[in-house]
Amino acid sequence: MPNCKSFLVTEAERKHAKRRARFPNIETRAVINFFFLQGTAHKEIHAILIETLGEYVPSYATVKNWVAQFKRGDFSTCAAPRPGRPKTVTTPEFIDQIHEIILENRRISVNSIAEQLGISREGVGSIIHEDLDMRKLSAKWVLKCLNEDQKRQCCQSP
Repeated sequence: MPNCKSFLVTEAERKHAKRRARFPNIETRAVINFFFLQGTAHKEIHAILIETLGEYVPSYATVKNWVAQFKRGDFSTCAAPRPGRPKTVTTPEFIDQIHEIILENRRISVNSIAEQLGISREGVGSIIHEDLDMRKLSAKWVLKCLNEDQKRQCCQSP
């Protein structure tokens, strides 16, 4: 086995590894991949990680599973995308659709937009306020950056 103890031996790197090692991360997986490509067995890889990271080392089972994935040809160091609902509905398509709906009828409510598009009221509200930078003014959606004269004109127009 090649001498690889100097891989993470500086004190600054150890402190960084301790801060980031609450969960096994991309860097740890890349190190395991490096040792695997050198022909190191998973037991030896785990021993090296214990010497280097101390108590912040990933479990033996994690190292063993990652080495098994590398043997199958999956050398990706990034986490695979997981199935399921996306965390946010803030996509360019939804933003454009909401903007078009508001331009057609400035008096439309957030609830009716949410019903039309099939997304939550909170999602519609965040898109309107944060992405489109609009707010309700006298029952109409208007841009936040209007000056006082423009705001009065919007309130007076039918």
